[in-house]
Amino acid sequence: MRTEEQNLTGRAGSAPEIAILIPCYNESPTIAKVVKDFRRALPEASIYVYDNNSQDDTASTAAEAGAVVRREDMQGKGNVVRRMFRDIEVDFYILVDGDDTYDAEIASQMLRLAMEEACDLVNCIRRGTEQEAYRRGHRFGNQMLTGMVRYIFGNRVQDMLSGYKVLSRRFVKSFPALSGGFDIETELTVHALELSMPVAHVEGGYRGRSEGSESKLHTYRDGLRILWLIGILFKHERPLQFFSWIGLVLMLISLALGIPVVLQFLQTGLVIRLPTAVLAMGIMLVAFLSIVTGLILDTVTRGRREAKMLTYLRYSACQAPLGRKSHAAASTDKSAS
Repeated sequence: MRTEEQNLTGRAGSAPEIAILIPCYNESPTIAKVVKDFRRALPEASIYVYDNNSQDDTASTAAEAGAVVRREDMQGKGNVVRRMFRDIEVDFYILVDGDDTYDAEIASQMLRLAMEEACDLVNCIRRGTEQEAYRRGHRFGNQMLTGMVRYIFGNRVQDMLSGYKVLSRRFVKSFPALSGGFDIETELTVHALELSMPVAHVEGGYRGRSEGSESKLHTYRDGLRILWLIGILFKHERPLQFFSWIGLVLMLISLALGIPVVLQFLQTGLVIRLPTAVLAMGIMLVAFLSIVTGLILDTVTRGRREAKMLTYLRYSACQAPLGRKSHAAASTDKSAS
């Protein structure tokens, strides 16, 4: 276990500690191959498989393959990731699914990029290598949801819903991890964008599931959950914009109702449609109240963001010196040759 001083300053001159985190639910047909592939790609890394109430032999199969197996009883990928981040103390975390759809060989490339460029998030952009790997509905949903996040929070991210990422220790330890399901990838992305962290991308193959392995993703249900989370994060992280848009819509409705009443009053000197006038005035008051609410919550949000930034800055960046290749880089060059 690290001491507090090691947590805050890192270990100068020593090789970084690396953990491969694999959340699993009923992945016994594929988990052994995933563990062995990543053991071969990064022999210096520790491999952790967190079993999420699997009904098959996922845990025993992963243990036989050489992984450290732990259990998380709260169902949902977000709950598993939160437990992983709490339990494990290393310099770099490689988060990957246990369904054998991602290419383990690019892990060293992603890790090298994270080290040499001091990136807190290196995301794998999926490129389907098989026709059934990336269903059209999933592709469209991913593009739509990623586009929404890029528009609201910044356009520095691609393929937001990819389950293959390299994360730095300071990213993980400043991440609140509030999501419980597949929407955890959205929360990870927004966290990086909100703190203006260095982000990089690596393209990698994405293949179809092996026979006997079933997807746990429910296209419409999980898509709606992610869409709902984007709205919640928009309200939490951009409250002034969120409530200002609501206020603007209410103002337009109020003006549409009230202008005819005012014009009629100017012509006749009478307020014939009194209920409409009262309604327009009430809606306008609510509009101003919405904007004031956004101003107040924006101050609260700034304070929360500063607190997360201070936690982030407590941990130094684990960066490989430029001009001296890391062990991961050397292994990548060796495999390429």
